[in-house]
Amino acid sequence: MLQAPVLIAVSLLYLGLLFAVAWWGDRRADRGRSLIDSPTIYALSMAVYCTTWTFYGSVGRAAVSGIGFLPVYLGPTLVMALGWFILLKMIRIVKANRITSIADFISSRYGKSHLLGGLVTIIAVVGIVPYIALQLKAVSSTVGLLLSYPEIVMPHRSPTMSVAADISFYIALILAAFTIVFGTRHLDATERHEGMVAAIALESGVKLVAFIAVGVFVTYGMYGGFGDIFEHLATHPELQRLATAIPSGQGYTGWFSLIVLSALAVLFLPRQFQVAVVENVNESHLRRAAWLFPLYLLLI
Repeated sequence: MLQAPVLIAVSLLYLGLLFAVAWWGDRRADRGRSLIDSPTIYALSMAVYCTTWTFYGSVGRAAVSGIGFLPVYLGPTLVMALGWFILLKMIRIVKANRITSIADFISSRYGKSHLLGGLVTIIAVVGIVPYIALQLKAVSSTVGLLLSYPEIVMPHRSPTMSVAADISFYIALILAAFTIVFGTRHLDATERHEGMVAAIALESGVKLVAFIAVGVFVTYGMYGGFGDIFEHLATHPELQRLATAIPSGQGYTGWFSLIVLSALAVLFLPRQFQVAVVENVNESHLRRAAWLFPLYLLLI
């Protein structure tokens, strides 16, 4: 079982590293030496697409429906492989019109309608608030699981829990501080948030290493390699359904819907629009991102 002080210390060190990288990125930007003027960092920043869904939703869906989790990654892969020119067009429009948000982008198509822009903003806020709540819940649940390991204790929330005892409250404060320091403090709305993008790229690298490490451990630690996994799958009929793309009695509607939704998400989710379009330094970076981002999704 991990001790709470150890977990807190490691978490603070990691957060401190993210703050340091973001601060360094902003300092270099102030000196005219952009840290994010790299196609690799640009591609890694696009991996902000992988959030709580990757850690819990996608893994949980794989445990329940097997390869039925793939559409969530096929959508972005198809967009980058076949529809990269759409993203390129969006980048050029944003730079030409000094657009800073998805609301401005959509409203500019219709005469810069303030009403439409406000409506898009409201819809985005209504959709993002519960999504952020899920992120906070996932982090607090993970902390609870780590503190109770090796005993698996499902996280629960007491209705009488005080704010001071809620881990999510402190996480929200830290995230708010990070956003204020490296996001909203800039007076020029069109100025890039290079420190924030650099921190996102670093976090994407950490996520990739963590997932690969877990994959290697499961494949060669818990099992004897890929052959052993497939042999185990073949000898357990109840698990064979996990290798079926379309479960018996179901059509392709579910797969098609998820592919379309994930393809739209990688283009129009506010966070994706911010890092892939608004924060783009050089449109030529898109050429490497067109294959590096799908490769990232494949590995993770």
